[in-house]
Amino acid sequence: MDWIGTIIFALIFFTLIMLSVALHEIGHMVPAKLFGVKVPRYFVGFGPTVFSRKVGETEYGLKAFPLGGFVSLLGMYPPGSKRYGKPSRLMELADAARAQEWEDISEQDVAGERLVYQKKTWQKVVIMFGGPFMNILIAFVLFWGITAGYGVWQAQPVISAVQDCVKPASGATAACTDADPPTPAAQAGVQPGDRIVAFNGTPISGYEQLTELIRANLDGAASITVERGGVRTELPPVHTMINQVADEWDPTATVAAGFLGVVPTQELVKGGPLQALGDMWTMTRQSAVALAKFPVSVYFVAADMITGQPRSISSPMSIVGASWIAGEAVTAEGVPLEARAVMFGSLLASINLVLASFNLVPLPPLDGGHIAGALYEWLRRKVARLRGKLDPGPFDTAKLLPVAYGMWAFLLVCGIVLIVADVVNPLRLF
Repeated sequence: MDWIGTIIFALIFFTLIMLSVALHEIGHMVPAKLFGVKVPRYFVGFGPTVFSRKVGETEYGLKAFPLGGFVSLLGMYPPGSKRYGKPSRLMELADAARAQEWEDISEQDVAGERLVYQKKTWQKVVIMFGGPFMNILIAFVLFWGITAGYGVWQAQPVISAVQDCVKPASGATAACTDADPPTPAAQAGVQPGDRIVAFNGTPISGYEQLTELIRANLDGAASITVERGGVRTELPPVHTMINQVADEWDPTATVAAGFLGVVPTQELVKGGPLQALGDMWTMTRQSAVALAKFPVSVYFVAADMITGQPRSISSPMSIVGASWIAGEAVTAEGVPLEARAVMFGSLLASINLVLASFNLVPLPPLDGGHIAGALYEWLRRKVARLRGKLDPGPFDTAKLLPVAYGMWAFLLVCGIVLIVADVVNPLRLF
């Protein structure tokens, strides 16, 4: 392995991820300014200020630690309502955050409706969605460029190999024994090179369609038509079998579904923007499943690290681990340079897509939490209007700060665990 090259490209990849985070903040800033929100600061990085310059009412600058960036939007927290009794410690922290923000707010800002909480619901949603949208846009540009210029590997309904016996997904690579029944494909006489053109009378246009038909068939009768040597051939009817196969949306799990026992050929196919969007939608659904299992996945990463077990290839990674994998991809031996560049770009696009999905989780301090708060405020006002009651006013998002503090603590712990695991027990892809 070229260690120096791996380190250099890992640092480049890390820098590009931080740039993506900084662009994420621009995604918030641009619509905020368009809607008249006062934006006092936009900085790349955190820590002491290295350089700054004020343009108009916004101070732009660079911090000492260029790890992402941040943008200040005035008026995220509306004025607090009067409370009775002694507030909890967490609410005291929320009130302190509100008071700190209101130190920068003038009477002119309030009168001119320059504050986020004064904006219409759709404007708040656009402002908060702007950040994830920027990451989605970055991912789309990268995936489209790869799909159009290089292509993506797609499974075809042309058979590369026929599995001899039925094995669950977890033991698919094990050798067949006399106790293992032959696969339905072997019983039907499917051969390598066959193109499956029909399944139970349904014309086949792609391998994904074929997979869905086989899975849904369970252990029902299966009539298979293949094209062999230019001739359409109807194979002897068989029954597919119920077997444990990989879950479409969760590669770490298996589900009971119909099984035929064929391995498709892979073909490098170029496509346009619709192909890129389709692939992104599939990845987004898979990311949603992975995010739902994220706490459990981090626990297993920690357990494997402590017990010395090999790291699961589907386990989550930190930015440190992803950067190292990207560096290894670029310097991998025996792989064409063009393919290395594609792996690098695909990983960068995938992480941007995951960042967008993660930020849309409807919990503060994530963007999805602010969007959920804006929609809840709209619904509360709508219900009050229908019931003939007074406008309840803006939703006090500062009340959710205790939840935000809990989320920050959770993410900090997860980040530390994953970074340590990426150093001590890293993923091995090459």
